[in-house]
Amino acid sequence: MFKTKQDFIKKIHLLISICIVVPVAFFYGFNPDFHFDIQLQTIDEHNFFKAIMGIYLGFSFLWLLGLFKRNYLRMAIVTNIIFMMGLSTGRILSFFLDGRPTFGYQFGTFAELFLGCYGIWVLTNKNTNFAKK
Repeated sequence: MFKTKQDFIKKIHLLISICIVVPVAFFYGFNPDFHFDIQLQTIDEHNFFKAIMGIYLGFSFLWLLGLFKRNYLRMAIVTNIIFMMGLSTGRILSFFLDGRPTFGYQFGTFAELFLGCYGIWVLTNKNTNFAKK
């Protein structure tokens, strides 16, 4: 997974993302009311959260492939950037439209922005061998 310091720099955000997104996926899919103020009432609501779980697990699998297979790394980084920046953009929009969320969601927004920006840095930094020279 991390053979060199360069590998660590390129991939650490993917590992962090997997370690966070996989457990959250299972909470969304099987027990969203455990930590969130959510009470699912209909089969459609349960179906929606299982679909979110599937998206989270699918992206996590792609990021895992990027950790171990070189030809998936760039795709894993790009999808991680889109995933994290998409989540943080939605949360920031909610902050302005809906009000200030709890600390956990505020921290999550910061963490998602950080991981997304880190991925952008990895792709654009000439020292990581992704940036076009």
